[in-house]
Order: sequence, then C-alpha cells, then structure tokens
Amino acid sequence: MTESPTPKHAPAPPTTLHGAGQSIRELLPRWSEWSTSLRAPGADLLAGLIVALVALPLALGFGISTGLGAAAGLTTAVIAGAVAAVFGGSRFQVSGPTGAMTVVLVPIVHEFGGSGVLAVGLIAGIVLLILAFAGVGRAVRFMPAPVIEGFTAGIAVVIALQQVPAALGIADAQGDKVWRSAADAVVEFVDHPSILTPVTALAVAFVILVGGRSLPKVPISLVAVAIVTLTAKLLHLDIARIGEIPSGISAPTLNFLHLEDLTSLLAPALAVAALAALESLLSATAADSMGVGTRHNPDRELFGQGLANIVAPLFGGVPATGAIARTAVNVRSGARSRLAALTHAVILAAIVYLASTLVAEIPLAALAGVLLATTVRMVETASIIAIARATRADTAVMGATFLVTVALDLVTAVAVGVAFAAILALRAIAKSARIEQVPLDDEGHQSEEYELLREHIVAYRIDGALFFAAAHRFLLELAEVSDVHVVILRMSRVTAIDATGAIVLKDAIDKLERRHITVLISGMKPEHSRPLQALGVFTTSDSERRHFFENTPQAIEHARTLLEQRPPGRSTAKDETESVNTIPT
Repeated sequence: MTESPTPKHAPAPPTTLHGAGQSIRELLPRWSEWSTSLRAPGADLLAGLIVALVALPLALGFGISTGLGAAAGLTTAVIAGAVAAVFGGSRFQVSGPTGAMTVVLVPIVHEFGGSGVLAVGLIAGIVLLILAFAGVGRAVRFMPAPVIEGFTAGIAVVIALQQVPAALGIADAQGDKVWRSAADAVVEFVDHPSILTPVTALAVAFVILVGGRSLPKVPISLVAVAIVTLTAKLLHLDIARIGEIPSGISAPTLNFLHLEDLTSLLAPALAVAALAALESLLSATAADSMGVGTRHNPDRELFGQGLANIVAPLFGGVPATGAIARTAVNVRSGARSRLAALTHAVILAAIVYLASTLVAEIPLAALAGVLLATTVRMVETASIIAIARATRADTAVMGATFLVTVALDLVTAVAVGVAFAAILALRAIAKSARIEQVPLDDEGHQSEEYELLREHIVAYRIDGALFFAAAHRFLLELAEVSDVHVVILRMSRVTAIDATGAIVLKDAIDKLERRHITVLISGMKPEHSRPLQALGVFTTSDSERRHFFENTPQAIEHARTLLEQRPPGRSTAKDETESVNTIPT
C-alpha cells in the first residue's frame, strides 16, 4: 500500500491552523480527478452499469441479513457508494454494504434496534474522520496475512450460517449467535421439511459459481435471481419474497437514544469503524494491485468512508465499507476513474425509484443463494494453503482467528489474531537473539596474539534484539563465564535494546565485576546508549570512558594493557577498574 506523494513544500506534520488547513485540502476532491473521465466517459459508464447489476442482489441480501430490510441495503449502496466515490482515496473503490459489516451489525440490531444501527454508523463515521486526520491509514500494512486470511474465512462461514434460515424457508429461527440460529433452523426444517426453498437457494448458488467461471463478464447473479423471480411469479410458487420496498430514498424518523444508550454503543461503533477502515484499505490495496499505475491515498480513503458512514444513516442506510468483490468487478470491467463507482450508485438509485415493485418480488431464497455463492468466492484457498504450509506459527494464528470469528465476533477475532501473531513474533525474535563466544581472528589479529589472549580474555558477540523476551536467557548464559580476567561484549550486531534488556545487562555486568572480572564494551551503537545510561548501566565519569571502545581491536589492546599492568599475585584487574564500562554521552 502506498501513499500519495507529499509536496516538497508541505510541512510534516502540520502543527498550526494553517498547516491543518493544508491537510484538509489534501483530503478533498480535485477537478483533475474528473476532467479526463468526463471528456471520454464511455468506459466508466459501462463499468458502472456492470457493477450496479452485480451489486443489486448483494445490497438486497446484505440489507436483509442485518435485519433492517432490503431497502436499507439499497440505500447504503446508493448513498455510501456515491459519497465514497467522490471523497474516497481510491479511484476504483466501490463501497456499500458488505458481509463482514453484516456480521458486526446483527447483534447491534438485536440489542438496540434500527436506531442503534443508525447511531453506530454516525459515531463510526466520526471516528473514521478522526483516524483520517491523524494519518492512521498507513497502519493497515502491519496487519499480519494469517490474521487477514483467518477472519476472511471466518466471515465467509458466518455469512453462510446467516443464510441457513432463509435457504431453508425458516422465518423465526432463534439464537444469539449465527451458528445457534442456523442449528435451530435446521431442527425446525427437519420437523417441517419443504424442499422447494432449499432447492431454489442451492440452484442459484450453483448457477452463479459455475456460470461465473465460464461467463466472467456477465452479471450472472442478477440473471439467476431474475430467472427465479420470473419463474416463481408465473408459477405462483409459495416462496417467501422480499416484500414492499419504498419507491425512493428519504430520511427516516430517528428515535434519539438516551445518554446511557449512546455510551453502550461506543464500543460497537469503534468495532464498526475498525472494520470499515480495515476492509476499505485492504480493498483499495487490492485495487491498486489490479490496476495499472494507480495508488490510493489511505488517509483520504478513511476520510471518504467516514463521510459515507455519516451520511448513509441519515437516509436509513447501514454502515458501509469498501467492497472488494465489487471493486474487483469495477477494475476488470474497464473502469478508468471515480466516475464508474459513481455511475454504479446512480443506477442503483434509479432502480430504487423506478423498479421497486419488481425488486419486492425477489424470493428470499434466491438472495440466500447469491450470498452462499459469495461466501465460496470469498475464501482464497490458495492463500490459505500457502500460509498453512509456511510455518506452524502462521497456521496457529490463522486457525485461532478463524475460530474466534465464527464462535464470537470479528473484532475479538482480529484482536486475538494480532495479539497471537505478536506473541509468536516476539518468541521468534527472542529465539534469534543469542550470545556466543567467537574467534578473535575475524577482527584481523594474528593467530599468535589470539593464542596469548585466549588464556586471559573471552569475547562474546551479542546478536539480535536484547529485549524482555530474550534478556533473562542472556543473563543465564553470561553468568556461566568463568576462569577469565576480562570479558569483552561485542555489541555491534545488537539490533535493539529495551528497558528490560538494559537492566539485565547491568545485572550481568555487576555479577561479573563482583567476581573480579573486568567487562569491556565494543561496537555499541549510539542509538542504544539512551536506555543504558538512563538505567545506570554505565557511569559517565571521564575516568570510565576508556572502557567503551568503537571496535573490538581497541578493546583487546586495552584488555592486554590491563593484564600486563596487573600487580604480581593479583588474580583480577579490579584495581585498574572499579565499575562498569561507559559509553560517550
């Protein structure tokens, strides 16, 4: 993921009102983004039409899945799709209701109702704006791939479970979790089986999966839904339908919530904002990889999604994100600019106003089939297999994220997955950090000099990060030093030192000095000096500066001098140095 280049004259980061104004202007649309496409709009208009045909059944299905109805899904696709197309950071991104967002919204609907969802959308939109101005958009690059694949597969399973009641024709399935309501629907279906509804859902899913491969440019999902709707209408089949859809988009009657309700909605709103940011940025990154010579602005993408999630609830829409499937269709259909995504929203708006009666006749089982096919397409089998073959740690992270997504919720799954990945990464870094005795010849000394020094001096090289996860093992290894007068710690290959590492290093040096062993430091990097001096690892007196050396040859020369000056009968060099080595301030 890349960022839009910053003008050379722009200060970074802005600290004044004038600087903040520059940042706001950078997040706003520019005429240059539209001028070229408006002169030759043909390719974008065609791509927008194709995306709209693909998005229609998905918007209907996801709206129904949230519990707010098909109209809410269509409204979201129109309003959020248009706003994000104009203000977002990617010229190919198509936004609207998504399956991942549905997973998060369902429990909010159950607990707080429709007004709760609208409030959550507004709060999430404000949070996204704050993230955009804070420059958090680039952080998505740090999301581990096993976590992404794990929760994507988990979302697919959750969406599939959500469709089980509709696919079986069960309208009153009970359960606070999707897997429980799916199980309840199966039990009820077994008691009162009806073959028509599940056959319809499975037939639509089969046609989409098979036809999508052979006819990739045809909106096969819309074709399948249209055929099922026409057949059910002509044959008067008893299949549950979407029902009445308002012939237009208007502001809903908002029931303002009490302060305690708003407080309760803060955590769900943060979860929605996190998901909207993550899914949108991942989708925009995928669009970059499919497009030619295109880069999205991650902070502007958050800005656009924030505005979309503020505006959509005002018209009865649910929270929205960038939709990777629709975005991919947009790119592959020949889109060249933002006009394609805007066209998709305009066409869906026309359908709402002109064809709401026809849309109301679509069987719910047909939409369930569309979403079942979508879940199959969501899972990247090749990526999952590749990660599973990579390392056992990656497999564990992916598996944990998947299980928590299905059993609990998406936000918890992401938190667990990232935490698990971080712990395993620290474990791997700790294992890579080591302290070992190495020959001194590799520093350019003659072998006979080494033969003389090796009876009095031992040199240890510390490799990797000296931090809390590796520090205590380092202390145990260094404490085993014996039968020497001088220890040289070669630290040029230390990559990082934290407070714990510095404290343990101090303890190790103190223990060696109590045994009358002089410790010399070579190759310490300047950036590592601050934690060491702050925690008293080194003194700062001029008399002690000599015990820090830029390289190992200097340390060896000083060690030989100490040993040569050692009074007869003395077994240590402690008279020559009373405390630990220091580094320059």
